Amino acid sequence: MKQRFLNDTNLLLVFSAAILLMPIWLSPLGAAYPDLLQKFAIYGIFAIGFNILFGLTGYLSFGHAAFLGVGSYAAVWSFKLFTMNVVPAVFFGVIFAGLLAFLIGYISLRRSGIYFSILTLAFAQMSYNLAYSVLTPITNGETGLQLTINDPRWIDSMYITVEEGLPSTNLFGLKMSGYPGFYFCAILLIVCFFISLRIFRSPFGLMLRGIKSNQNRMNYTGLNTKPYMLSAFVISGMFAGLAGSLLAVTDPLAGAERMQWTASGEVVLMTILGGVGTLIGPMLGAGLIKYFENIFSSFNKNLLHEVFSFLPDGVEDVVVQVVSLFVGGGWHLTLGLLFMIVVIFLPGGIVEGFQKFGGVFGYGKNKNSDSSPQNQAAE
Repeated sequence: MKQRFLNDTNLLLVFSAAILLMPIWLSPLGAAYPDLLQKFAIYGIFAIGFNILFGLTGYLSFGHAAFLGVGSYAAVWSFKLFTMNVVPAVFFGVIFAGLLAFLIGYISLRRSGIYFSILTLAFAQMSYNLAYSVLTPITNGETGLQLTINDPRWIDSMYITVEEGLPSTNLFGLKMSGYPGFYFCAILLIVCFFISLRIFRSPFGLMLRGIKSNQNRMNYTGLNTKPYMLSAFVISGMFAGLAGSLLAVTDPLAGAERMQWTASGEVVLMTILGGVGTLIGPMLGAGLIKYFENIFSSFNKNLLHEVFSFLPDGVEDVVVQVVSLFVGGGWHLTLGLLFMIVVIFLPGGIVEGFQKFGGVFGYGKNKNSDSSPQNQAAE
């Protein structure tokens, strides 16, 4: 037990250092600018929370985008009605997402397997359509919910001198843009990772693993698994709500597109790509997909010609023509190929790839040992 505590502490310290130093070690990859770093942290939170449900219980939800969207709407309304301070916005985003998750989970968890997945997808699509139509007074429909100069901001109007133009989100005066915004998201990511780590190591997490292994057998023993499942669903939804509120913190607007089924599918891809049921995997998957989306999509033929300028003219044109299919607008093709390779050859995701790579050099041989750092991250 003491050894495991030390390993978990070391894992948390290494993870924290890696996240806080991202502007340094991601600089050679061209991914050290604040907006992208914020997305790494925010979608890392989203994926870590989704993994608590999918990775521990095996229940695949296609409706988590609903909680992401609700978190964003709640945060923007907090900015409009109360204050531009991000603390209440984050609080409201998490609470409202948790309430919606309780409602959806209470109904959806009456079924399992593909029926559960379809129910969550249906609820997410209903939320998306409601945001576009019936709830337009709350969501502002297609235009999306945005800040205006005439917003009351009651708390700010009492204590803060109103400036011209739209105000910026802040943390007790510190503007949440650029690197300060990233480090705010990064600290919350570390907190979420710690919570996930404690859940994985707790009796509650062990119970969720048992449900994934054989829920029917646990029910036959007289144990009611529904409260555990609902708790995992709500916690996962609150993580998604936190991610949604942080999207509004770094860019104070909210639109129904965040509730589309594609956003739910994206977090599924992140988790599978990184490693379902692992601690580090979902974060790696989220970072990789956002890197492809923001870096690979920016490549164009002019840049490719510069990269391959050392080749003879005829060969250069052919190489550029082929490579251009996989970058720029075709970055989805590269991501799809990568996903196929991972699913076929590394069912355990990128984490499994690291474990196999470590095994080649003699690391991680004792797969069941608590003292193996690789296994601590994989668990």
